[in-house]
Amino acid sequence: MTADPLNRIAAALERLAPPPPPAPDLAAADAFLWHGGEGRLAPVPQVAGVALSLLVGIDRVRDILLQNTLQFARGLPANNALLWGARGMGKSSLVKAVHGAVLAEGLALKLVELARDDLPTVGRLLGHLRDNPDHRVVLFCDDLSFSHDDAHYKSLKAVLDGGIEGRPANVILYATSNRRHLMPRDMIENERSTAISPSEAVEEKVSLSDRFGLWLGFHPCDQDHYLAMIHGYCAAYGLTVEEDVLRAEAIEWQATRGARSGRVAWQFFIDLAGRRGLRI
Repeated sequence: MTADPLNRIAAALERLAPPPPPAPDLAAADAFLWHGGEGRLAPVPQVAGVALSLLVGIDRVRDILLQNTLQFARGLPANNALLWGARGMGKSSLVKAVHGAVLAEGLALKLVELARDDLPTVGRLLGHLRDNPDHRVVLFCDDLSFSHDDAHYKSLKAVLDGGIEGRPANVILYATSNRRHLMPRDMIENERSTAISPSEAVEEKVSLSDRFGLWLGFHPCDQDHYLAMIHGYCAAYGLTVEEDVLRAEAIEWQATRGARSGRVAWQFFIDLAGRRGLRI
């Protein structure tokens, strides 16, 4: 057999079994996206978020999460955190804002976003992070929830408990969810009513959320907090509007949306800034 057919066979084998991706360089950025299918960390040059000072009405949970993250960044004991509750109240924004605040303190901290669908590959990710013990890493899983036949939650236990090898000491997990137990209430009730051993079935479903040391609840805001958020955005970006006009338009905006939240307040401010010719 000539060399040319051998080269073609070797090339075909390489396509079938490509070489593993290079080891991630955690010094390349402060934030990364985990691509589980490719087994690689993609650097994020700029995290899309707001300043911690702009998050109004969640002072208590803000201070708790900031203190926990500062402890972790300084190499001190810290807990995994589950941020749960009302939609649009700043759960994801708080995680990103706290990360930015820690960096502003001069502490080194990496933020790695892990999609729910990539949970089965989390073992490979933890291996990469374990090989980089000098970097403190917050794993961020946004909008986390599970359905009845979803076994992904078992993969998440590897992050929270770590199995026999243990979770890497340089890794902590922050997750956000609209559900306190990460699963629909009716699913838990169904387990109670149909399972042969109801208590055991329920324990299996809710035990995942129990593995988070911090449960931080976010609740719907009232009108005063909603208006305070808008005033905070206006002050931060230098937009001056007559008080009676601002109040009337803000209330009308939330009435048309049928809800009040930090997200609705921000969307109103974006509309207001655009109409007033303010570039953000």
